[in-house]
Amino acid sequence: MDTENSTAIRIHLHEAEITRRYLSEKKLLRNDLKIKKDKNFIYFPVKNILKELNSYKIIKNDFEKTNIKPHSYKEIVSIPDILKNELPTSYDVIGRIILIKLPKDLLKYKKEIGKALLLSNKNIKTICLSEPVSGEFRTRNITVIAGEKRTTTIYKEYGLEFKVDVKNAYFSPRLATERKRVADLVKPGEVVVDMFAGVAPFSIMIAKFADPKIIYAIDKNNDAVRYARENIKKNNVLDKVEIINADAKDISSILEKRADRIIMNLPFSSHIFFKQALKITKENTIIHYYNILKEDDIPKRTNDLKKIAEENNTTLTKFNVRKIKTYAPREFYIGIDITAKKVPT
Repeated sequence: MDTENSTAIRIHLHEAEITRRYLSEKKLLRNDLKIKKDKNFIYFPVKNILKELNSYKIIKNDFEKTNIKPHSYKEIVSIPDILKNELPTSYDVIGRIILIKLPKDLLKYKKEIGKALLLSNKNIKTICLSEPVSGEFRTRNITVIAGEKRTTTIYKEYGLEFKVDVKNAYFSPRLATERKRVADLVKPGEVVVDMFAGVAPFSIMIAKFADPKIIYAIDKNNDAVRYARENIKKNNVLDKVEIINADAKDISSILEKRADRIIMNLPFSSHIFFKQALKITKENTIIHYYNILKEDDIPKRTNDLKKIAEENNTTLTKFNVRKIKTYAPREFYIGIDITAKKVPT
């Protein structure tokens, strides 16, 4: 039993409730310690002894800790009060790892912030300072600032399990609803191509909740492919998902079959590969296209995609643009459901 010695006041049992309310109103009662009582008295651990309490019997005693977790890391973090308004209001939770981005003014307090996050999230084992995703492999610069020195974890969504390395392979827990939405749209017998599969969450979700003929999960990141293979086996979809370790720019030479549905989850660069995606479409193919864009740039990007399609004998007959989540002020992670129709030549 974890205990702490604290100042307290001793009250007869018949006075207990009125005294408890008074101490709570004055914010004097210690909620982190359990109240004690015996046959005749109750003992309230208190923070301070004010003049108003001088009429009570003051004692020192050992009290059992309640181990109540704070509601937010902001309640317990040890940084100057002037900086607390700059603390992030959100962060990514992936399995037992938290990824948090900090503004420049808070970087010198990263260890204090990491410790507070660890204390306020009982199921979390590691806190990582994360920089934005970058490079052709979509990886992050990661620094462990509290907890266990590891970057791998098991993440769960919709009854599925994914092994993830937050440092060496791209993964976003904020797309869970989107992955399930796409899976629910897949029709029986479809050929699906996941052009930037990562650790294969889209592919596995579709394999588990739909009935496709085959899903080709492509990625050039060796680490991502290794975890994708583990995840496919772990979730028992070996018969539905084929992993291909290759560059999506070579997709037309890699695949002999054409796709009924294509997933393009490469947030900053999907448009660069749109021409390659069009090379593997059928007469009518659904493309789930994802991008991170400023709100004012969305119309230009959609027009650019239409122009690329026209140059490749394709018409985009349906164009459903959705804002999935906010990435930065006035910048959004957008999803576009596109119907690509081949123009007869």
